[in-house]
Amino acid sequence: MEGGVHIVSRRMVRPAAEHAGELPEHETVHHLTPLDLRMITVDYVQKGVVLPKPPGGGEHVVEHLVSSFARALARFYPLAGRLAVAETASPGGVPTISISLRCNGEGAELVHAVAPGVTVADIADSLYVPRVVWSFFPLNGMLGTDAAVESRPVLAAQVTELADGMFVAMSLNHGVADGFTFWHLFRTWSEINRRSVGNAELSTRPPVFDRWFVDGITAPIPLPFAKLEDMVRRPVYTPVEECFLHFSAESVRALKEKANAEMAGTATTISSLQSVLAHTWRAVCRARRLAPELETRHGLSVGLRARVEEVPQEYMGNTVVGAVAKAAVGELLDRGLGWAAWLLNRAVAASGDEASARRMVAAWPENPSFMAVANLQDAGALGVSGSPRFDVLGNDFGWGRPVGVRSGGGNKLDGKVTVYEGRGGGGGSMAVEICLAPEALARLVADEEFMSALTPPPPPTHH
Repeated sequence: MEGGVHIVSRRMVRPAAEHAGELPEHETVHHLTPLDLRMITVDYVQKGVVLPKPPGGGEHVVEHLVSSFARALARFYPLAGRLAVAETASPGGVPTISISLRCNGEGAELVHAVAPGVTVADIADSLYVPRVVWSFFPLNGMLGTDAAVESRPVLAAQVTELADGMFVAMSLNHGVADGFTFWHLFRTWSEINRRSVGNAELSTRPPVFDRWFVDGITAPIPLPFAKLEDMVRRPVYTPVEECFLHFSAESVRALKEKANAEMAGTATTISSLQSVLAHTWRAVCRARRLAPELETRHGLSVGLRARVEEVPQEYMGNTVVGAVAKAAVGELLDRGLGWAAWLLNRAVAASGDEASARRMVAAWPENPSFMAVANLQDAGALGVSGSPRFDVLGNDFGWGRPVGVRSGGGNKLDGKVTVYEGRGGGGGSMAVEICLAPEALARLVADEEFMSALTPPPPPTHH
């Protein structure tokens, strides 16, 4: 792997309607919900897929991707808008601000880049994720609030030509939408690019724009700050390295059976994901060489689309609440896989029910709190995002299915874990991307108990 990434062009892509009625006649405004606002202080969501080389390659492929991106934007036209901040004062004269999304069609950025020294195998077949991958993403280092301060896009895409393939990536403002919306848009883009113009309707359903507010919340929500910059804590990331690991359907099944056998008689059914995460949690504690008495915390994202009736599957916004499992390191390691998975199961049950979610959302405007990387970086913390249910490897742009998925540098803190569907594209397999301090990651990939659950064995280390 030689050389870096060279930017060929940047352009602003505006929504291009393919069907009548896809775009509104007038500018509209979407007020952000509590679940949106609490995520606006973190980096953009950054994910991308590794694709085989398109037949012919070159500029015409990129231009076709630009055209299909414009048509996908017409379906998701609010994401071509800009964040707007209004400064007001509460009845008591205290300064407040509010943040909304102006659906004005200014456009999303699209970057065309080349990395002729990077091959598909450098990315897809490497145990360690090469740092050059971060350069395949646009809007690096931007927080959600930066888009409002600088009037920057809330969405950007980058198409990077590799030596023998292509990397297609997006960066999406987390204050506007979550991972489900990210992959919903990505799936729409790939389907439009794959089919010819004028064919039958897309199989990908259109998004639902109406924001979910619980009763009693007035919009826009006033935030107790004199100006936007006052609510931002610029993150300082500790150095990390990343590995990408594959759990086959057989190994996932074995972990799930082991966890449930250990918890037999508790009336709790451990899921496949909880089993894999528990296995990873315990291994990371070993790799970090944490003291037995130290508390370790495992944060999870719990989606509300399947839990709250008014939130449809195609909802375009944030629908995630947090759940945290806690234990002393020594107890977590001594009591086994099943007990660790049971802790995760209980945390999800406590935070993910509809009543708890409604209470949290309703109370948020009175005491707003925001996600901050600084709050998540400590020796015992682990945080998980993503889902094996997201259709990632089905994003065929017309010349073959993705051979891999990777994330950008956004929110890459020590202890960040991202979960994807496995190589088979469903069927029970999973992939896990793990960020740790370099010395801890080296111990993790040398941990026989942890790595024995990976089948087939990981490829040779490219580092």
